[in-house]
Amino acid sequence: MSRAAGHGMTTLIPLEIPRDHPAFAGHFPEDAIVPGVVLLDESLQAVATHLGIAIGGCTVVSAKFLSPARPGEPILIEFERRDDGRVHLELRSGHRSLANAIVELPAGAGMT
Repeated sequence: MSRAAGHGMTTLIPLEIPRDHPAFAGHFPEDAIVPGVVLLDESLQAVATHLGIAIGGCTVVSAKFLSPARPGEPILIEFERRDDGRVHLELRSGHRSLANAIVELPAGAGMT
């Protein structure tokens, strides 16, 4: 799903980290939260799949984690691909902002 935004086209992708994800085994098992690295990795995988590119050449320029995500919580990835080869991501759950990041795409990742 896509919609117009301030700088271009914003795309929305739903994401949910399943309750049986292996990261939860040792990450606060009594009060599990999604580790930031898992949240970022799963989000980048979803965006790369949507764009038809390999995640391997992506560089995380910045990432800020604002609120914890819980196992099974519905997450919405909102991203915008910029002309400078970067992708701006925002992850939300309901009205709560979970994280935001700027990712540089690999050289040669064609614009769509």
